[in-house]
Amino acid sequence: MRILVTNDDGINAPGLRVLEGIAATLAGPQGEVWTIAPAFEQSGVGHCINYTKPTLITELSPRRYMIEGSPADCILCALYDPMKDALPDLILSGVNRGNNAAENTLYSGTIGAAIEGALQGVLSIALSQFYGPENRDLDDPFEAAVEHGADVCRRILAQKRNDANGYSVFWNVNFPPVAAADVKGIRLAPQGRRPGVNFSTIPHDAPNGRRFLWISGGNQQIAPADGTDAAINLEGYISVTPMRADLTAHDVFSGITDLDT
Repeated sequence: MRILVTNDDGINAPGLRVLEGIAATLAGPQGEVWTIAPAFEQSGVGHCINYTKPTLITELSPRRYMIEGSPADCILCALYDPMKDALPDLILSGVNRGNNAAENTLYSGTIGAAIEGALQGVLSIALSQFYGPENRDLDDPFEAAVEHGADVCRRILAQKRNDANGYSVFWNVNFPPVAAADVKGIRLAPQGRRPGVNFSTIPHDAPNGRRFLWISGGNQQIAPADGTDAAINLEGYISVTPMRADLTAHDVFSGITDLDT
């Protein structure tokens, strides 16, 4: 198996090394793991692409590149330049430092890479490690992902391909904020929404009088509705969520009146 690995935390992120290990396990001794990741951290860029200027790509070693762009740029660069003659069978994005469950999914560059992979027709999985008081001080906060990552991916690979209207499914996996030994299992879960949790800004006035705003996230320990992704993560389960890039609110169609003329 030929696997492409990327992330949004940057080429030197510890979670990328975790993901390369997962990919090597999945690829096997006869397979290949290609790493093409951002030169710098790209957290929060979503599905952004570098549309208005050229993207610098640098080969660091065989099958390992960094680019000055977003995670979605990494996918485009990989598929249309170094891997164009032998496309990947699988794209893995992550392992993100912090969860990409609930509303975080909408901002995530980790997810953005998986979206682009799916749009390009390649099976794509985003993987993220929830942080919390039970794992953030461990010697390896990623140990749940290290221990269980390859198994979760194998289970996803065994599923039937499911495309609709040209939008392929991609997969969002979040490992719970606990030690590997305390993971209770895997649960299929829909995306949730943490009540009252939003990104916001924190103002800061510099000594020269200029005003700066820091973007701030909300409380990640608040659970959304029972059975949704972040809720089961906080209960100690790995969440697996199939997703598509189709943003249509299909459930609203039947309740809309007086719009078709």
